[in-house]
This record gives sequence, structure tokens and C-alpha cells, in this order.
Amino acid sequence: MTSASDIVRVGIIGCGGIANGKHMPSLHKLEGVQMVAFCDLIIERAEEAKKMYGTEDAKVYTDYKQLLEDKTIDVVHVCTPNRSHSFITVDALEAGKHVMCEKPMAINSIEAQKMLDAAKRTGKLLTIGYQTRQSAEAQFIKHEAEIGTFGDIYFARACAVRRRAVPTWGVFLNEYEQGGGPLIDIGTHALDLTLWFMDNYKPKYCVGTAYHALNNDTNQGNAWGSWDPEKFTVEDSAFGFIVMENGATISLDATWALNTLEVREACCQICGTKAGADMFDGVRINGIRQNKQYVFKPQFEAGGAAFYEGIDDNDPPLKEAYQWIQAVRQNKNPTVLPEQAIVITKILEGIYTSAKTGDIFRF
Repeated sequence: MTSASDIVRVGIIGCGGIANGKHMPSLHKLEGVQMVAFCDLIIERAEEAKKMYGTEDAKVYTDYKQLLEDKTIDVVHVCTPNRSHSFITVDALEAGKHVMCEKPMAINSIEAQKMLDAAKRTGKLLTIGYQTRQSAEAQFIKHEAEIGTFGDIYFARACAVRRRAVPTWGVFLNEYEQGGGPLIDIGTHALDLTLWFMDNYKPKYCVGTAYHALNNDTNQGNAWGSWDPEKFTVEDSAFGFIVMENGATISLDATWALNTLEVREACCQICGTKAGADMFDGVRINGIRQNKQYVFKPQFEAGGAAFYEGIDDNDPPLKEAYQWIQAVRQNKNPTVLPEQAIVITKILEGIYTSAKTGDIFRF
């Protein structure tokens, strides 16, 4: 039984796809969490969110600043298009709220720095929605990295590759609102996992390319229905090569539409001095033992102890929500630190800049 003092009161800003697909359903399953306010530019969305997930007396807004005036709200989830992540998050932190902001942190490093500065200035917790860290596979690899299984990791591949799965809803295709296409949308998850496994957040320089090769196709075969070429203003594919200060290198592939059969999303490969691992067919760890090559493939289907007590190990969004709310309750660091997330934004920005200029981008 959760006491009144343990209740965490949450306000949702942005009641669209990601809020309905991840944030609100996960929070709704947690004991002692109440969603007490909902804000969306389309009032019907906020009203529907209240109906499905809110308390009986939950408030509904179209102006997020009015939501932030409610001093009883402990936590705000920012689930809006990328362009507004920064200023809404900064305002929420300044209003005394802890903030979970959906990925990516911001559309560029300047805006991300404003968020980080606000968190430090206010002393409030800030985290970014990289829930792929919470998969059982990712948790397994991270633990192996922490105990030294891989040695020094000096090469990695971050993969977010779709054959034909361009998101045709919302503002995904709008460069102004999103700041980019697949690189900032799904490439960001793959890069987050890779840097986290490597525990390396010090990039030196990068080179990038971005393509609008398939935007104008009318024979599309897209998984989510045909896109409108006139509205497809972001890249369909982007690729980057990143060199870290310690000499480690990372290749990053991010695409919504590519003529390939190697479809891999939110996964990576790491190669170290002692062993390597990839997520291309479950988890595979490879190395040398007794002068023989080996491949170890752990089985996750059989289940096991939940990473968090009582939380399904195969539900990353729920695990993300749980650890975040616990961090708020205990005033401790969440899994994803803003100091880590800002590096991801800087690298993505570097790849986009290199693609536009044709030059190396130095950090």
C-alpha cells in the first residue's frame, strides 16, 4: 500500500503518439503514480488522455505554462515534437518539476545545453527517454562490459536500419519540427546504446553523409502506407563515422528506407581487446578461450529474475518508467543522465553538419 507521501503526481505535456504508445500506459501501471494534468495543442487529445489515464479531478490544458503553475505536480513528461523539447523542459525545471523528456534531448547542442544548465541550476532531476537501455539484452551486455568481459572497446557499429518503414504520421517528415529524419529519430537510440556500452562520451571528430535518395519515390512499398514526397523534407538515410578522444571508432547507420535486407534497429556491435558482442541475432558474445574461437548466445526466452522487483523484464518502457519514478522518490540519478544525452545530440549535430559542409566536424 502506497502512502499519500509516496504519491508522485505527473503532468503530461504532449498527448500524441509517443505519450499514448509509451509514457502514459507505463506510468498507469505503476503503484503510487497519478497523472493529474494533461496538455496538448489539440484539446481533444488531452481530454482523451485524461479519460484513459487521469485521476477523476485531472486538469486539461492547451497551454503548457498553465500546467506548470500547478505546484502540486512533482514530475512532467515532455512528449512533444523535438523542436519544443528544450524550452518546455527548461520552463518545467524552473517551475520546480523533475522532467522526463522524450528522446532526442533537443534539436541541437545549444538547446540541449540550456536543458542541462537548467537542471544543474534548479537541482531538479532530468532524464531522456532512451528506453532501449532497459531491454534484457542491453542490460546483459552492459553488465558484461562493466565486469571487463570485452576489455577496451575500440570499435563499434550502431545500427538503426529499416528497409521501408517511413513514419507517415505526426511531424516525423517535417525538418523544422523534428530537426532531422532517421538519424535523430532512430539512430539516436542505437548511438545511445553504443556509447553506454563503451562508457565513452568524449568524441573528437566525425564525418557524415545524409541522403534524400528515396524521398520522391512514388512506388514506395512502405510499411506504414505511402508518404507524401512534398512533405518528406528530412533525410531518408544518414551515415556517420565517429572518432573518440581515446582513438575508438564508431560507425553509425540510420535509415527509414534503404534497399537492403540487413534490417537492424536500435542495436549495435562492440569489439574489444578481450571479446566482442552484437545484438544482430539476439545477443552474441565472441572471443577466444583455450586458443579456440567461441560464440556464447544467452537465452532470454526462458525468463529469469526481473531486473526490478515485480517489473516485467521484457517491457523496456515500463522498466524505464519504474526506474525514473524511483529516482524521483529517492532523489538519486536516473539511468539516463543528461550529461550523457547531450553528447548524443552533439554527435548527431556533427554528422548533420558534416553532411551539409562535406568537411570533418571537430568537437
